[in-house]
Amino acid sequence: MTTTLSPTPRSTVRRGAHRARTDRAELYAVLDAGLVCHLGIVLGGAPVVLPTGYGRLGDTLYLHGSTGAASLRAAARDAPVCVTVTLLDGVVHARSVFHFSMNYRSAVVHGVPRHVTDPDERLAGLRAITENIAPGAWDHARPPNRKELAATSVLALDLTEASVKVRTGPPVDDEEDLARPDGPWAGVLPVEQAFGAPVPCPLLPPDVPVPPHVGPGPG
Repeated sequence: MTTTLSPTPRSTVRRGAHRARTDRAELYAVLDAGLVCHLGIVLGGAPVVLPTGYGRLGDTLYLHGSTGAASLRAAARDAPVCVTVTLLDGVVHARSVFHFSMNYRSAVVHGVPRHVTDPDERLAGLRAITENIAPGAWDHARPPNRKELAATSVLALDLTEASVKVRTGPPVDDEEDLARPDGPWAGVLPVEQAFGAPVPCPLLPPDVPVPPHVGPGPG
């Protein structure tokens, strides 16, 4: 069973509408595969876009930051925001520079975030953020103490108003360029994200093993 996105005038994809996706599961897939989102908000009459970590629980996206951050303070005061996540899958080399492109998966979420004050939801949101960035880390590392929680602001953004756009496949060139026998190379250069071998903190005792959720150690 699929659940479709419910586009609004603000979240309707117009440019390249054929690349829009309507299945809410594809929104979840993009968000769950990403590590960094960009939070856009207007501060002092000017737009500000900031990269930050995030996590998802169901239809709610959680963001966090310092209680002293102007962007989070503004968002907590019912300011509208826009959150984007983009996954780059390939660079598309076309026969004409006009048609160079990228293969990607992207999500755009609009809404007014909610300042999370319930202690249990705050911890659940922080756990979702931590687990999205570093799966398994929440149960391995020390949980936040009272002082750290007091210094941290947690926002919840509903995923009701969201769009997903995906590009796949080879370049789309003009017929006259396709007909050229001496035309340049065209195709896709795939882009892949991979983690390297864990590098221990220099202050870590040498006999502390790398935990399974981080990955295999050297050698």
